[in-house]
Amino acid sequence: MSEREFDRTERIGAEMKRILAVLLRDQVKDPRLADITVHEVRVTRDLAHAKVYFTCFPFDADAEAQERLLNTRLAGFLRHALAQEMRLRVMPQLHFVHDESIARGQHLADLIDQAVAKDRSLTEGGH
Repeated sequence: MSEREFDRTERIGAEMKRILAVLLRDQVKDPRLADITVHEVRVTRDLAHAKVYFTCFPFDADAEAQERLLNTRLAGFLRHALAQEMRLRVMPQLHFVHDESIARGQHLADLIDQAVAKDRSLTEGGH
């Protein structure tokens, strides 16, 4: 893949991310989707498909149900709305994927904080 094609798919993905964030905030009124955030959109080189990575807040929300809802009920609506906003010959099929990296990162940070606190209490208790 040439650098130019890579840049184009990245630009399209970034624009789709921006528009999807606005659509989800302003057009989608389902309370189950009120606290999702789109983190990244990866578009295939042929523009046939786009993976939309999202997270839920709070982290213990039912991400599987949200992913299913986005893919079965809203993907078509959002794709149509994107097509009206963007000037593309082909509008990619949207595939929503729950991104667990932020929740995993938060969990690791919590574990580190716990280990540091435990180490600190052992060190202070040993003096």
